[in-house]
Amino acid sequence: MTKFVIKGGKKLEGTLPIKGAKNSMLPIMAAAVLSSSREDIELQNIPAIVDMQVMTKILQSLGAKAKFAQNTLWINVRDLQNYTITEELMQEMRSSIFLMGPLLARFGKVRVTYPGGCSIGPRPIDLHLKGLEALGARIREENGYITASAPRLHGTEIHLDYPSVGATENLIMAAVLARGKTLIYNAAKEPEIVDLQNFLNALGADVRGAGTETLRIRGVESVGRCTYRIIPDRIVAGTYLMAAAITGGRLLLEQIIPEHLDAVVAKMKEAGVELVATADSLEVVSSDLRAVETLHTLPYPGFPTDLQAPMMALLTLARGESKVTESIFEARFRHVDELKRLRAQINVEGRTALIRGVEKLSGAEVQATDLRAGAALVLVGLAAEGQTVVHNIKHIDRGYERIEEDLGKIGAEIYRV
Repeated sequence: MTKFVIKGGKKLEGTLPIKGAKNSMLPIMAAAVLSSSREDIELQNIPAIVDMQVMTKILQSLGAKAKFAQNTLWINVRDLQNYTITEELMQEMRSSIFLMGPLLARFGKVRVTYPGGCSIGPRPIDLHLKGLEALGARIREENGYITASAPRLHGTEIHLDYPSVGATENLIMAAVLARGKTLIYNAAKEPEIVDLQNFLNALGADVRGAGTETLRIRGVESVGRCTYRIIPDRIVAGTYLMAAAITGGRLLLEQIIPEHLDAVVAKMKEAGVELVATADSLEVVSSDLRAVETLHTLPYPGFPTDLQAPMMALLTLARGESKVTESIFEARFRHVDELKRLRAQINVEGRTALIRGVEKLSGAEVQATDLRAGAALVLVGLAAEGQTVVHNIKHIDRGYERIEEDLGKIGAEIYRV
């Protein structure tokens, strides 16, 4: 098993560009299935992460052809012929569920199992299934598989009980080829939803309203191909900003969209971090860490749940007591016990963690329990005295492209062993 060995105490200083967003890339890769073109779809700014490789493998299992080089991915779905995703592939990544909508729209049938992914609490797909039924699909569950079928989907009105990002994206893709107009109310507003809309429209779809709570999709007969550049990853950007802040360093991030991080920047400033923004960059100038009175994770434009663990890592060294409440996933505090191994002072009460800042952290051996928890452990390792070893880094590789190389470029002593 590979691991990261980190020698802490180095200030991170320099400049880093940010690559494409994992949470945009995966639904957009799934959406390629909708294309009736015989030519390649070209996706640019694609991060070389494990989740990209898994989604590519799933697409290839369905009959697609794919080639990746220099952060560009070419996908060709002209010979797609399979609408069943095996249990083995579904278990590798939760985002495999994104293929339900587009496969159903293309073939009139799709067969999947319940998806896997990080263990951060229940993430039911009932909103996905309920929405597909509203579009006219017949859902059956047998022998561990979920089968959805419909000769052709029909536009309708869908009211989501919760603004689920995954359900919103799946239903947009399903509705693209449906007959008539679909309205999705209480839709998720994340920037990745906007990116998916822009990609689909570049293919020839008619999707409007992304970034608001109401989406309007007018079904079309077919969609073609395009060349498209994925938006930068706001979660990776936030992680690196926090890495600079926790080490007392100075870091300039380029090729980002600062407004996607408004809630994060606001909380970091509250925590004593000085940041400067331009049209396409953010810079950590200095840090004098202090506690934040309260932080709640919320759907966009609130503070993202994916940055809760890295932010908690930052607050372990902030003066005073901070209060962090996880409102999205009920089991997203699994990193707390690992942080305590480095002598962080954290108490959990239900979905709320109380973090009392300490003067220093001490290196230790820790286990990454999921993707963002792993990133948090890297951050405390960078700031801790002595050596920290992070095991089970396969989770980190799911969402960060060679994180040790990026951090090494700006002064970190971190090695993959």
